[in-house]
Order: sequence, then structure tokens, then C-alpha cells
Amino acid sequence: MSTIVISGSASGIGAATARRFRDAGHRVIGIDLRDGEVAADLSTSQGRSEAVASVLAASGGVIDTLVLCAGLASHVVPATKIVAVNYHGAVALLDGLLPALQKGRSPSAVVVSSVASTQLPWDRNPLGAPLEAGDEARVEAVLAAAGERAGHLAYAGSKNAITVAVRRRVKAWAQAGVRLNTVAPGAVETPLLQAGLADPRYGNAIRDFVAPIPRRAQPEEVAAMIAFLAGPEAAFVHGAQFVVDGGIDAQARPTQF
Repeated sequence: MSTIVISGSASGIGAATARRFRDAGHRVIGIDLRDGEVAADLSTSQGRSEAVASVLAASGGVIDTLVLCAGLASHVVPATKIVAVNYHGAVALLDGLLPALQKGRSPSAVVVSSVASTQLPWDRNPLGAPLEAGDEARVEAVLAAAGERAGHLAYAGSKNAITVAVRRRVKAWAQAGVRLNTVAPGAVETPLLQAGLADPRYGNAIRDFVAPIPRRAQPEEVAAMIAFLAGPEAAFVHGAQFVVDGGIDAQARPTQF
């Protein structure tokens, strides 16, 4: 039995992933605002610190797999909260729990990014550099200047930045003996997506976001990719991003990969 830590475990992709690992006989420590083994608000610095401390206490300081599913979408207000959870929340858990992962068996971590991370590349991401630098004032200024686009920019920019953050860690994490990868879903049938559909600013764009496979993914389909990346069959997969989007990225960027 392995110890699996999952953020965003109470709903959507996180809940599907937690079920999959529990059904396989593993111990799951879920992190969420509520209905998890660890209750924490990853949008605040204090909440992130409390999450790390609580997970270390619950796991005895030993983790085999870390899956970061917690995230907020474009409709959430204020937009700075999207960035706080999607980027700072993920980075804090990655770095804070790495020592516990080093003590695990064949340890690995998987971060849920988004296909949006590929559509706002780093060299055009105005949030990338200030996020890396921890410059919160600059992040706030960029989002304020974006006006009605702030939510979309916060989402795509934070997902691009967390993917880059994962890739920047490949050497250090390999030296630590821990694999680290990302999964980039497209539209997935989750409560978060339903809330976005109901938002008058973004609902139509979400409805029009149709993949070549003309449906939305089920959370269990993304969970299957996460389980693969966390498992022994992916033992040489490190620093990679796997797109699970029904072909939307290939359709939009056929020559860029």
C-alpha cells in the first residue's frame, strides 16, 4: 500500500483520482477546502503552509505519490485568487513535500496543468516572469490592466507558468530520485466547468471549445493518465506534459509540439 497525497480531492479530477487510487488499495490523503483529510485554503500563504505541515503530520513524513489537482478556472473573482491557487499553491506543495517524497517508494508527482498552458506560451505570458520572481504587485498590475480578460489571463498564464515551473525542476528532482510530470486536460465534465458555463463572461467560449473528438472528457479519463504517470510503467517519463484534450491542441497548433 502506497501513500498518495492529492490536492483538490473533493471534486472533479481530484475526486476521480482519489477513487482510483483508493480502489487499488492505496492510502489517500486528500487536501481540499472541505471534505478532505486535510482542510486547507491554498489561495493564502498561511493555508499553503498549514497544508504542508498537516500532510507531513498525517503521512509521517513519507509520501509515495503527490498529485496536484487543486485549481480555479477563469470565472473565479478576483483573478488574483486563480493565480494564487493554480501557481503558488502548486509550487508550495511541490517544494514543501519533496523531502517526504524522497523517502517514498519509487516516488513521483503529477501536476494537473491545462491545454491552455500551450496556447499562451512563455514568451508571450506577461505573468510568467513576475510569478517566478514572486512579484505579487506586478502580477496584480498585469491582471488589473487586462480588464475583462483578467480571468482568462490568470488561468492560462498560471497554467503555463506552473508547467514551466515543473520543467525547470527536472534536474533537481531527478537528482532527488523523484519523477515529476504534468497532465494538460481540455474541457472536462466537472463542477468547475459547470460553474464556468453559467458565467455570462465565459460561458459561450466554454461551450464553443469543442475538440475533434466532439465531447468533453470525463474526470476518470484524466485520472487514468495520472495513474499511469505515477506508476512503474512510466518509470523513465520525467519533465513531460501529456495533453488529454480530444485533439484540441493538435487542431490549434499542428506544427508546434
